[in-house]
Amino acid sequence: MWKKVAAGLGLSVLIVVLAIVYVFFLSSPPETESAIEAEPDASSHQSVPASRLYEPISPLRVPTGLDERKVELGRQLFHDPRLSRDNSVSCATCHDLARGGVDRLPLSIGVGGQKGEVNAPTVYNSSLNFRQFWDGRANTLEEQVAGPIQNPVEMASTWGEVLAKLQEDNEMLAQFRAIYNSNPTAAAVQNAIAEFERSLITPSRMDRWLLGEANAITSQELEGYRLFRQHGCVACHQGENVGGNLFQRFGVMQDYFAGRQIDDTDPGLGRFRVTKREEDRFVFKVPSLRNVALTAPYFHDASAAMLEEAVSKMGLYQLGVDLPKEDVQSIVRFLHTLTGEQLQ
Repeated sequence: MWKKVAAGLGLSVLIVVLAIVYVFFLSSPPETESAIEAEPDASSHQSVPASRLYEPISPLRVPTGLDERKVELGRQLFHDPRLSRDNSVSCATCHDLARGGVDRLPLSIGVGGQKGEVNAPTVYNSSLNFRQFWDGRANTLEEQVAGPIQNPVEMASTWGEVLAKLQEDNEMLAQFRAIYNSNPTAAAVQNAIAEFERSLITPSRMDRWLLGEANAITSQELEGYRLFRQHGCVACHQGENVGGNLFQRFGVMQDYFAGRQIDDTDPGLGRFRVTKREEDRFVFKVPSLRNVALTAPYFHDASAAMLEEAVSKMGLYQLGVDLPKEDVQSIVRFLHTLTGEQLQ
């Protein structure tokens, strides 16, 4: 068993090391801006200047091809408490769009005042995650939708109960028939909510900078981005969603869970609860950092109340670095550039 754990830990460290090598040797942009543009991304109709091509973070793509009828139906369902057993909880209860797509509670409150197991992640840009939930147990947004509805401490309902309620709503019944050519079904409800969630993309000032608008972020924020790269934060937080695209052990350089009493049902086990493989113990999906300034508290266990605390802990446990206070403050300034402009 310990050989497997060691192998898993070794892989985690290797990922960090390789990413840091990338940061220092491959990702430095040219010192001067260039008017030359890269080939447009056909899916986003955006052009990235040559001076930004090697950035570890990519600009968000504006979603195209969404079915607006499904988006609107999904929006209604997302805010509909009838999806819960006692008509008290909707998707928006835990994923408040006015609060960065979260409820800002350590643990979300479900039907009957029951508390969930882990801190609710943001729904914004969730379509860009390669898996859903902290432990990655859902492969798609559609799969994710079904989880809370049937979870006994969240919505505590069943598809039979949900569909019976929706079929009593003549207006909603007409929408399902017009869009899906059928009465409400579990698959249709999942698809509509997922389509709505796919529309929740939040471009920020950082995206404008990545697309060549030099003054979109300040010199102080740019310095924070430099430190974010220099310290190796981009080992796990990179790409279009600044995370959300890989699994990683929580505690690569130091044991985050040392001294804690953890049994086989504890959510702190992370992906292990899904796979039962020792190498997945304490492994989680890396969260996106988009809108992170709005989504306190932080981590699966909500153990960091403030963003500065979260950055410091990440430096210590993931990078093995006791980040200077000035660096932490600078990185936090950069992280604010990832707040979607419509959310400010």
